Amino acid sequence: MKNRIVFTLSLLLLFAIQSCNKKNVKTVSGNSTVIDSLPVNNEFEETAEEFEENDPEEPNVTYPKTGNKIADFLPKLGVYEVQYEAEGDLNNDGLADLAVVLKHKESNLLKRPMLILLQNEDKSYRLDKVSNTVIPIEYNEHDYKLYDTEDISIEKGELQINLYGGGPSGTFLSAFKYLGNDFILNSMEAYASGAGGRSGFFYDFEKGEITTTETNTMKEDEPTTSETVKVKAKLYSFENMAIIDFFSQEENES
Repeated sequence: MKNRIVFTLSLLLLFAIQSCNKKNVKTVSGNSTVIDSLPVNNEFEETAEEFEENDPEEPNVTYPKTGNKIADFLPKLGVYEVQYEAEGDLNNDGLADLAVVLKHKESNLLKRPMLILLQNEDKSYRLDKVSNTVIPIEYNEHDYKLYDTEDISIEKGELQINLYGGGPSGTFLSAFKYLGNDFILNSMEAYASGAGGRSGFFYDFEKGEITTTETNTMKEDEPTTSETVKVKAKLYSFENMAIIDFFSQEENES
């Protein structure tokens, strides 16, 4: 338990340091200019106004329930495009299902919906699950990309969503699978590193346990300690899940 608290506090500290060290990016007429320090006074107010003007509201959309291809499930508003897609059998019926991540066409600061499309015997698809939270936004308000690499895949009946970031951004490797009609988090790994150490967090739904690891990189042999604790069985649904918030949520509920 102590290691879990240290891990969470370490992440919060690293995020704070990262925020202080990031260079502010101010976009003017499509060109990016790097400023060595955060703007103050009137310049800050102008930047805030530009941010508000270029930040559209989250669209209120409705997704079609059936279709023959991915394009058939895009909202009629035309504000989304496909960013990632993966194919594979998710519900063990021998048919190839689809997982699709959508991206807003006009802003990278808005949510990225993810759709689960199950294939029917006639090769058409039906919309089974939608999550507006499972994957985080792609950029922050300073036009900083949160994760260097992102990918999704379907392997052995699991949807794998992986976010790879350096240092304090952390890396998150997650897997979802069907349990009856529920699509739930089956496993999760998280890694973060900073001055003096590396931390790891591992969640296993089937075993009902969380393991934390701490590595001291200040010592030559880089000693690692680990602790495994049992957790209450709980279904973390795909629809309501936020990958990057999972371990802080677990810590709060413990």
